[in-house]
Amino acid sequence: MSSCDDPSAETPGPGGGRLVQCAKLGKRLPALDEPPWPGELGRRIFESVSLEAWQLWEERMKMILNEYRLMPWQKEAQKLVATQMEEFFFGEGAALPPDYVPPQAKQ
Repeated sequence: MSSCDDPSAETPGPGGGRLVQCAKLGKRLPALDEPPWPGELGRRIFESVSLEAWQLWEERMKMILNEYRLMPWQKEAQKLVATQMEEFFFGEGAALPPDYVPPQAKQ
């Protein structure tokens, strides 16, 4: 495979890092340094999700773990997080937990 075919070899950004066409935000942005999740999903995220979108996901993931009262090391929690993650980046955005109430904006 040539470097032209390798998504991880995309043109460096202003800081020298790799850029990706972000699947979530729809523009070329700085990429993650390494796959953030194991397996195929981690590879897809590494190849097509920006660092900025990943940071948005981290906030969403905290909310999901708290609202569902999940322990991240449990297999069931990991499956739910992976499903939500895939939907967040590559689907229609992932539904919020049914009883979720957004925090009030600070005045």
